[in-house]
Amino acid sequence: MTKRSEILIQSHKMTKIILALIAVLTSLIMRSQEIAGRWGGLLDIHGKELRIVFNISKTENGLSATMDSPNERTGGIPVTTITFENSVLKLEIKNSGITYEGTLNKDEIITGNFKQNDQNIVLDLSHYKVTKEIKAKYQEPEKPYPYYTEDVTFENKIDNVVLAGTLSLPQKEGNFPVVLLIPGYGKQSRDKEYLGHKSFLVIGDYLTKKGIGVLRFDDRGAGKSTGDYSKATTADFSKDVKAGVTYLKTRKEINKNKIGLLGHSEGGLITAIVAGNSKDINYIVSLAGPGLRGDKIMLQLRELILCDTSTPEAEIQKGQDQLRGAYNIILNSASNDAGLKTDIRRYFKSTMGVTATDDEIIAMSQAVLSPWMYHFLRFDPSTAFNKVKCPVLALNGAKDMQVSAEENLQAIKTAVLSGGNRKVTTKILPDLNHFFQQTQTGSPAEYRAITQTFSPIALEEISRWILSQVK
Repeated sequence: MTKRSEILIQSHKMTKIILALIAVLTSLIMRSQEIAGRWGGLLDIHGKELRIVFNISKTENGLSATMDSPNERTGGIPVTTITFENSVLKLEIKNSGITYEGTLNKDEIITGNFKQNDQNIVLDLSHYKVTKEIKAKYQEPEKPYPYYTEDVTFENKIDNVVLAGTLSLPQKEGNFPVVLLIPGYGKQSRDKEYLGHKSFLVIGDYLTKKGIGVLRFDDRGAGKSTGDYSKATTADFSKDVKAGVTYLKTRKEINKNKIGLLGHSEGGLITAIVAGNSKDINYIVSLAGPGLRGDKIMLQLRELILCDTSTPEAEIQKGQDQLRGAYNIILNSASNDAGLKTDIRRYFKSTMGVTATDDEIIAMSQAVLSPWMYHFLRFDPSTAFNKVKCPVLALNGAKDMQVSAEENLQAIKTAVLSGGNRKVTTKILPDLNHFFQQTQTGSPAEYRAITQTFSPIALEEISRWILSQVK
């Protein structure tokens, strides 16, 4: 794995760049009679799904190819070598250490294998269009729902952002407790749709049937919400949630003394930020929320994932040391200004070696200095959780490979207690991954294959605890 890949795999943002390169591979494998043309596919890496379009053309010297990643608004990424013989397509992106080999079948589907060092990923490609396997998720509710739903909007007046969402109530008339759902990192819709699953739709359905109102909304810049997601930080998302709470207080159907927050991953951190600065929150639920400072989370994430592969220990630690050095520069910075950008680029240039291109250095620098990443790396969740005075439930899956259960739950508990709040419950749920699915290993590679959207055991744990707070 190249140093660029090691850096980019650290987070959902950093992963996107290498995913774009990996996805180049997918689009290569096309039909035996005529491989030239536009080919597309969907690539899954560490639980992230990326749309790829590969443009293959014939030249006097054979074949040439470039890759586009519409999701990331990038295009024209060159493929180093490409061959297509006897229905077998081979591709290499040399600078990224990536190879791909796939065989075109009679149905014009290419089944192949992507390899980066010892990491293998199965890729399927089709001609002219991006195909996506759609699996029935047995937990997903179907209309008509046995409760009242309403499309709503509310405004974050500070940032001039209008958020659109769905309010679910046990009945149209009444006065109900309510919980506002907050997703983790990555621009997402109100259903928190991810790899074919809609976890917030499932959670919302379950809680509403238990007598708890639910508000879920599209992230700024997603779905029907306005705003620019790419420039937002955790602090900005917290303001969006606060605006949602303000809106809920205007509804006659909502018990204003029983408003709670439930957040997943980064959303778990946001529950603490909002509750610690508001007397309007009756309780918070953190699902796989970080308790450690952002730089520690990112280093931990990388190590957990790479240790699940056959990457040599020495190579893992070398990459860890390089990232730790970059993070330390950021932690000691006064602001994300031009001077910091110069320092980070100089640092990567010195640690990556003479083979690193300027584009690779720039890409890694931009990844660690994006507005979201800069803020996340420097933020210590303990400063938020120790301000929370309402009851806290923090859950993690025992096989979570993105936010390790024991360390983060202990950090959350310690922070809440240090603020004088004794009403904190933490629990590790056996055999569940980062998305609270029943899993064999917890590896992100399993996310798509699992038909379960959200563990019924976790749903019952959450609903039972919330009902005990609002009774």
